[in-house]
Amino acid sequence: MRTQDPKTIYLREYQQPAFWVEHISLTVSLFDGYTEVSSELTLKKNSTVASRELVLNGIDQDIQSLQLDEKQLSSADYHYAEGVLTLNCDSDEAIFRAVTRIDPQNNTSLEGLYQSGSMYCTQCEAEGFRKITFYPDRPDVMATFTTRIEADASKFPVLLSNGNPIDSGTLEGGRHFAVWEDPFPKPSYLFALVAGDLSSKDDRFTTRSGRDVTLRIFVEPQNAHKVDFALDSLKKAMQWDEAVYGREYDLDLFMIVASDFFNMGAMENKGLNIFNSAAVLASPDTSNDQRFERIEGIVAHEYFHNWSGNRVTCRDWFQLSLKEGFTVFRDTEFSSDMHDRAVKRIETVAGLRAVQFPEDNGPMAHPVRPDSYIEINNFYTATVYEKGAEVVRMIHTLVGPDDFRRGSDLYFERFDGQAVTTDDFVACMEQVSGLDLTQFKRWYTQAGTPRLSVTDDYDADSQTYRLSFHQSCPATPGQTDKLPFVIPVKLGLLGADGNDLPIHTSANYNAGTEVLTLADETTEVVFTGVSERPVPSLLRDFSAPVKLSFGYSDEQLAFLAANDANGFNRWDALQQLYLRAILSMATEHRAGRSMTPPSVLVETVANVAGDASLSHAIRASMLTLPGYAILKDAVDVVYIDDLIAARKHLVKTLATRYRDIWRSLTEKLSSEAPYEFNAEESGRRQLQGLSLWYWLKAGDQAAFDFAAQLYASATNQTDRSNALRAVLAGDAEALQQSLLSDFYEHWQSDTQMVEQWLTMQAGTPGMTVTGIETLMQHPAFDIKNPNKVRSVIVGFAMNTESFHDARGEGYALLAKVVQQLNALNPQLAARLVTLLSDWKRYDADRGKMMASALETILATESLSSNVFEMAQRALKD
Repeated sequence: MRTQDPKTIYLREYQQPAFWVEHISLTVSLFDGYTEVSSELTLKKNSTVASRELVLNGIDQDIQSLQLDEKQLSSADYHYAEGVLTLNCDSDEAIFRAVTRIDPQNNTSLEGLYQSGSMYCTQCEAEGFRKITFYPDRPDVMATFTTRIEADASKFPVLLSNGNPIDSGTLEGGRHFAVWEDPFPKPSYLFALVAGDLSSKDDRFTTRSGRDVTLRIFVEPQNAHKVDFALDSLKKAMQWDEAVYGREYDLDLFMIVASDFFNMGAMENKGLNIFNSAAVLASPDTSNDQRFERIEGIVAHEYFHNWSGNRVTCRDWFQLSLKEGFTVFRDTEFSSDMHDRAVKRIETVAGLRAVQFPEDNGPMAHPVRPDSYIEINNFYTATVYEKGAEVVRMIHTLVGPDDFRRGSDLYFERFDGQAVTTDDFVACMEQVSGLDLTQFKRWYTQAGTPRLSVTDDYDADSQTYRLSFHQSCPATPGQTDKLPFVIPVKLGLLGADGNDLPIHTSANYNAGTEVLTLADETTEVVFTGVSERPVPSLLRDFSAPVKLSFGYSDEQLAFLAANDANGFNRWDALQQLYLRAILSMATEHRAGRSMTPPSVLVETVANVAGDASLSHAIRASMLTLPGYAILKDAVDVVYIDDLIAARKHLVKTLATRYRDIWRSLTEKLSSEAPYEFNAEESGRRQLQGLSLWYWLKAGDQAAFDFAAQLYASATNQTDRSNALRAVLAGDAEALQQSLLSDFYEHWQSDTQMVEQWLTMQAGTPGMTVTGIETLMQHPAFDIKNPNKVRSVIVGFAMNTESFHDARGEGYALLAKVVQQLNALNPQLAARLVTLLSDWKRYDADRGKMMASALETILATESLSSNVFEMAQRALKD
């Protein structure tokens, strides 16, 4: 238990440091049992700051010696407490040297330098470098790095760091060294080091200006066959960034290293990206289509950071979305260009509604640019990343693609080699477009998801159609009153024939982009020359991250689902029908009445299933019901039993009524062609997997037989996992156990496949806390491996019916795991706390049990500041 609250950091208190670091020379010597780090910092006084206090961060450091210029420092010369070392420096230019020892072999936090399996690697974002040596560990201190690594040559033949290799050789005692130099100034969070016995595969890329770049991926030898797709994705990303943003790579070597122990997906360290193995290793036999797409996107994301994050970085951690929101937008656009743009937009918005909207609707709500934090690691959130990307997308919509490109060019040119703010980014867009984006910047400073309520009126005599818009935003922690946002609304008006009517209005409407821009709390828009009452298609392509309310009838939604020219809005209309039906049936279930899905919905599903004019992927997306996260976010009080009963009833109704359709689709979509990862084939497999799932839900024995055969004959992991997931959703326990046993027996030596095996079991209907505890005792599970923890614990938490069992055992188990991880990996533990953060929105009994679990977490001895901040925020009124 904590006896005092940790320190809160505030944006308003930002100050530049008294000293900059121009260069750092590091020597990292790896030994059994410890690592010795020697650092030399070339300091220069910041002339704008009067203080002469040198402030350096350093934790878990065993100090061997400290020196300022030629003076050896004693404990009387400096103050060292709570991870901060301070001393006075009288010179405007000085050299600070430190020799310390650290213990990466026992660093389970996976921050700083740590051991991942048999290799050493680093994770320094956000504040991990302070676990390596004493340094002003803040993003606005940018320096060039020279890094020398020394290690046993037989155990660690590969020694890597940022930049270009400039020297290497042998040392006494079977040791060797390598020296790397990074010529580009960077903050310490972008430092990287890797040492291990690794295999590598090379490729080449020639930039537009003729620079020949070596691309090299390092993996453990058993994974050498899984790097080709990542290499191809990297080349596509490099080519795309040149074509779309004019950005070339700036070093002669670009490296990626795959690590099994990693808290995040990947890290964009300059020239040496370190990836979670699950985010880089792929083969058709072990990776499904979703993983291929995820790897392609993550490889692109980390590469794009070379400019949007590395060459231009954030001044302080409050500006995190400056690099992350912008780069998520860039990688999403890349994926849209590589595949189906409408499908990608659907996937993005579905994720936003399932994760970020609930975050905005609970105690974890915070602005895209937060005002304060205790642990910055806790703000690597969907709000900063995904909502931040939506903010950039709205800027792109408002200024247009040409000015957005000119604005990004100006941004990169003006701030190259600097640490800047979101205001600096927006100012570049204002300068090139001539728009005043002052009000728009409220998207960065105001938390919460805006509500946009719309009503309409049609006057046949004057042939005018009126839309009235009213925007509001609920109170969020620390923010009660919200000012109006700038909201771009892409729209169309559909006539009775399903085609768009011409739009004539004097409102702030851009005919070229079909975007109406709202800036006031209430806006009335009059359309003239409207010959018939239209059906409005609002918020096309989800042009703003808002919750839209319009009084559509079920028939109007079905009409939009069948006719809208905008693929996203066709999907969204059907999603609204699903949502409306499930919530209505949940109310009926709570009242003890029978549940009946509306006939217009049931008929629309059949129409979509049989509509061959739609792509396979669009059909699969439209036939997928909203998940529980979206259902929970749509109600004021979550009665989870009723939501579960209603959703299951709708699934059963659709499955049984259209059993023949699902069977026909499943069989018709079979293919014996070799595996290809592309939009057409991925969509076919996605639609077949969903059809098989519905067919199995109908209880047809033939469906189980088909699934078993598909599993046995599968030549790729997508077909295999589609078959297994469908079986696991059914009632054939013997078949489930048989396939799970076969899966593990065949793939137990493959880390990524084992993670899938753990996830599938944790998500199986009927899974119990006892079953999860048994799974955690399995040799395949490792509490120190974040991927294994996420596979089991997050997989179980997403198993809504099991995790939210009325006895509350799932909540108690989660609290127990958080307490265990608190001492091992506080960052991961804190992220698990968020699974309980919406406790106030549940019925009284469940809310009380979830709150009790949070209180148990807060009572933990030696509670980390990471976990403390998240648990306290969750419980705070």
